[in-house]
This record gives sequence, structure tokens and C-alpha cells, in this order.
Amino acid sequence: MKIIKKIAFIIIFLFININAFGAVSSLVGQKNWGTGEQRQPTGVLFNPDGTKMYSTGTVQNKIYMYNLTTPFTVTSATYSSKTCDLTGENDALMFRFNSDGTAIFVLDTATTETIDKYSLTTAYDISNCSLVAGSPQDFGGGMEMRSFSFSNDGSKIFIFDQDGNNEKHSIKEYSLASSFDLSNPTLVTEYVGHNSDLNSIEDFAQGLEFSSDGTKMFITGNKEDTILAFSLSNPFDLSANVTYDGEHIVTDVVELGAITFSSDGSKMIVADWKNSAARGVFQYDLTCGFGVVKCIDPTANKDDVASVESQSEGTKKLIQHTTYPVLNRMEWLRRNSGRVNLTNQNIKFQFNNEMLNALSSSLIPLYFSNDNSNESNYQNSMWSFWSEGSISIGRTGDSATSSFKDIKTSGITLGADKKGEDDIMRGIALRFGADDVDVGDLGSALDMSSFGLTFYESRPRGEQRFVDHLLGLSFLNSNLINNSGSTSTDGDRYGEQLYGSLSLRDTFSKNRLNFTPKLKINYGITHLGAYEETGAEGLNLEFNDQYIGNFTSSLGTSLDNTYDFKIGTFIPYFDFEYYADMSPSSQQTFSYRSNGEEFTLKNINNSTHNFISGIGFDFVSENGLTLMTKYTRDQAKDNKNDSFVIALDYKNSQRSLYSMSLKDTSAELSHNRKFKSLNLDVDSHYDFFKDDPDYGIYIQISNLN
Repeated sequence: MKIIKKIAFIIIFLFININAFGAVSSLVGQKNWGTGEQRQPTGVLFNPDGTKMYSTGTVQNKIYMYNLTTPFTVTSATYSSKTCDLTGENDALMFRFNSDGTAIFVLDTATTETIDKYSLTTAYDISNCSLVAGSPQDFGGGMEMRSFSFSNDGSKIFIFDQDGNNEKHSIKEYSLASSFDLSNPTLVTEYVGHNSDLNSIEDFAQGLEFSSDGTKMFITGNKEDTILAFSLSNPFDLSANVTYDGEHIVTDVVELGAITFSSDGSKMIVADWKNSAARGVFQYDLTCGFGVVKCIDPTANKDDVASVESQSEGTKKLIQHTTYPVLNRMEWLRRNSGRVNLTNQNIKFQFNNEMLNALSSSLIPLYFSNDNSNESNYQNSMWSFWSEGSISIGRTGDSATSSFKDIKTSGITLGADKKGEDDIMRGIALRFGADDVDVGDLGSALDMSSFGLTFYESRPRGEQRFVDHLLGLSFLNSNLINNSGSTSTDGDRYGEQLYGSLSLRDTFSKNRLNFTPKLKINYGITHLGAYEETGAEGLNLEFNDQYIGNFTSSLGTSLDNTYDFKIGTFIPYFDFEYYADMSPSSQQTFSYRSNGEEFTLKNINNSTHNFISGIGFDFVSENGLTLMTKYTRDQAKDNKNDSFVIALDYKNSQRSLYSMSLKDTSAELSHNRKFKSLNLDVDSHYDFFKDDPDYGIYIQISNLN
């Protein structure tokens, strides 16, 4: 007997733990209808912010509106004395609003089962509703419609058909020619449920509902007051993989009717359509959004997966976008060696950050020095000042596990370099970048701002052979929006990145045609800090720290030729490169803030084999201005990226001074030029880390005498 008790205890323990995240809590509130209000509720809805509640049923043939002092809390509801008098055939079972609340669609089952459309003069104000002539739609007839629902954008409608005659319940999915337009529906698929049918739900089932992101579906039935839960691999798509999650029995109601949720899914509200004054709507709190049976698995949600992937991919692309301008600069110097003297300018950098100030006052002079120079010589050495701006547009297609990603990147790089007496070119570059990634169809997004500081050098290994090397540090600030349809979460994430690149190149020349094979290795490590989402109590996630390694190698070549004209020199060139991403996989662990249930997305890796081709030209004018432009296509199997680059270099006199400073999040660039009797000062600033950046320019001309 003791053994049996122990076995029973173990079974109960395992059962409890298996269902530890069964998300429904106990009843937290109930709203009973008053005299003259809805007596047999079959449908209940809220407006988007949860401050108004609506109910309909098969007795009064009206829709009633209630005001809520606490959003989505039924115990705070008071009758507003506003109704929509349904002038169709009536016996309404369910109703839905369109996306802006200017129309109501009502399931009318009195004689001929149809969905009728009513227009509203004021959004979500039902007191002036009117039946739209000719609107009733029977979808070909022959159905016993019990409930219906739309996709978020109104491009699809789903109808629960309780086909009592054939004893074959199903959910029919129709596509609509335009949003919420029922005039010409097209049947897409008919879902008959788990185990090939939905007949586990008895007749008189009343509820059909989706989660806000369309990845969960719920059906309510009168038999044992059961809620059936399903997971959809594709949002609002019953033709793809639909998984039965299980069932939950509601014990507080007599006859279970409609089901609805708060916008974040943390509250579940059901209607009891028992014709009794003591019945009404019941509210339950869920431990996670839409977790009637179990929580939404973020690792199975394509938008959530794509959001995590976009962060990993974004950090790797950042290394590429930060190192390329510097490598472009060194290749430009190679193409123009012996043709253009280095600009004679005095460059100084100023930072209000103590760490960066230390770099500018100690490490930078040391970095630029050589055996035959000291700090005083450094201040008067030959400098070249350059800048490069780039715009990149790309797209990664959707996959079986991840949504598509549209990527826009822009950046500006400011640099300065000089050639030492040891013939080594050394330089420093600052890059400010912004990445905007749109994920999926619901509006999820990643906005990442970055600042990078790069040291670089080009060492000659013969007359035409060079070894280029760079090391750098970037700081990242990301704003992440995770949109689930009717609600969204957002969070801010910070990170740091160390990166480097080593490039070997050799040039073979014949006449003015140059052929340059090159080998390059990029490497780096990124740390993304932990962060928490806010905005939707039931859906907020908490993310742990993440470390992302980067290692890529590439092999390529470039061709260029030189044409001399009176106004300057024109150098067209063509690049071709193959690179392989051999970065190690990373993983991201996160959990629901509401109940701590943890998930891990493993094997995050965008290992690819890419081909990069570029075409551009250099123009070196006689007045000291040089221009470099380049168009690049980065092509892989499932993604592509198009970039356009423009870079400038200007040769000036020793009477010029450029000053680059960083103050908080604002970058300032100053230029001072002395003429014979005049002094010209130009100051500009730009804040790269604001959604609506501050910027300005100031010009002053003064007399030197």
C-alpha cells in the first residue's frame, strides 16, 4: 500500500509540474446584468483600450454598451444606456467591429443565417448604428453559423460552422477582396479540427476567438463548459500546421458562450448565456498572455524568432558596415598612391567622455608615433581628413521558423590618417550608424543606433603589396518593438562590440590597368545586455545577456584603370568578393515576466556563403577635392543587400583646422580657415541617437586685423 501511495504521489507531482504553466487563475470578477439589460448574452467585446464593453444575445436583439472605469475589468462596468437596435432578422449570436470601429458585423441567425453590417457615425459609439442596405452575406448558404472572427487586417474571415445535419463541425477560412468587405468572399480552407473533427464540441457552441497575433485559436462549447485551445504555425492561417493544445473547463458558468480577451491577453472574459438574471460575464486572470491552456511559445512564433535573429544579424552586419569604410579608404589610398599628396591639415579630437578623452590625449598620439617622431612632431605631422556616407537596403525572406526582415542602414564615417616616416599609414575613424529593421506583417521592428571608434594601419610589404589591419570598439543602443496585432511591447537594449579585420592585397599592373587579388578576415565579439519588455502585462518578456561571435573570411579581387583629364583624374573600378560566414552559433534565453516560464532559442546563426560585387569610381580634381562613389550588391541564397557609398577627401593648407568633438550623444564638427585678412569659422552639430535628431550649423566671418 505504501508503494502505491508513493507512486500515486509521484504521478500527481509530475502532473502538477507538467501543468505548472497552465495559465488560468481562479475567478477574479463577475458582472451580472441588470433589469432591462441583456438576458441571454452570446457575444461580448471591448473597444481597443478596454474602457467600453459591449454585449449582445438572442433575446433583446440589441447590442448594449457599458463604460469601464478600469480597462478590461468587468466589475468596474456600468450601463451607459446606449444600445444598437438590430433591425435585421436578429437572434444575434456574435458581433465584430472593423479595425477603426466605424462598422459592426452581426451574426444573424433568426431565419436565414447571415452576417449583417451596421455603420456607426462615431467610432465605437453604437447609439447611432444603422443597417447597411444589401449587406447581409450568407456565404453561399447551407451553414449553421455559430460564431465568426476576422484577421487583424480584415483580409480574412473565419466562420464556425456547426453542421448539425451532417454532424461535421468545421471552421471555414475565407479571403476577402478588400479589408472587411464581405461582398465577394473566397473559401481558402476548411479546418475540421484535431483527430479529424470538431465533434468533441456539442451542438450550441458559441465562441470562436484568436489571440491578438493570430497564433492561438480558441473555441468554446456548452458541453462541460469546455474551451479548446489550438496553436497555429502561421498567424491566421488554418491551411498550415494547426496543433491542438488541450482543453480547459470553466466551472463557474452554467452555459458557456462567447470568449474574449484583454488586448495583452492577461485577462479572459467569458459570457454565460443561461437565461437568468444572475448570469452575465465572468473574468479570469491568466498568468501569461492568451495562456488558457499553455503560454504562447515565443520560440515557435515566427515574428519573435525573427526579432531575435535580427539582433544577431544586425550586430554582424554592423562589423561589416563599420570596417568597410576604413577598408575602402585604404584601397583608395592604394589606387591613388603617388598621385595625390596627403592633405596638410591639423586635426584634433575632443571628447567629454573620460575614457575617450584618455584615448585622444594619450593612446592616439602614441598610435600615430614612430621611432623618429615624438608628440610634438605628431601635432605638426601630415594629415589627411576624409569622410564616407553610406546607405544600404536589404531584405531577408521568411522561412519555416522566421518571418521576413526588411533592413535599412545608413551611416557616416569621419576619419583622419597620416603616413609616418616608417612608411606605415595609420588612421582613426569614427562612425555613426542607424539600422532600421521591419519584421513581419504586424509591425515589429528593431531600431539600432551605433557609434564606432576604429584604429587602422596599412603596412607595405613591397612596392605593391600591403597588409591592412584595423581594430575597433562600438557601442550599441537598440529599441525593440514586438507587435502582436492589437497590442505591442517595447524595450531598450544596450551592447558593446569589439571587432577587427586583417586584409592582404597585392597589385599587378600593366600599363594603367591594375589587378588586385585580396584576402580578408573579419572577427569580433558582441555583448548584448539583458533587458525587459514593457507595454503588455501578459506578453512582456525578460531577455538574458547574449554573446555573439563573428568570424568571416573572404577572397576577392578588384580591377581599376586610370584616365587623365585637364580637370582631374578619373579611376573606374570593379570589385568581386566571395565570403563565408563561419561564426559560431549563439543562443538567447528569455522568460515571461508574469510567471517566469523560460524559453531558449538555440542555434542562432546566419552562416551564409555570399557573393559581393561592386562598381564605382574615384575622381581626383586639380583643386584638391577627391570623390569616391561605389554601388555594392551583397547576395546570398535567402537575402540580399544593396549599398551606395559616397566618400570625400579634401586637400587644404596648413591654415586650416578641423575639430571633431563628442558631447553626450551629440557629435560636433568644426572647421576654421584663415585667409589673408579674414577668419572663417564653421560649426555644426548633430544628435545621432534621437528619434527626432537635433542639428544645426553656425558660420562666423571675422577680420584678423
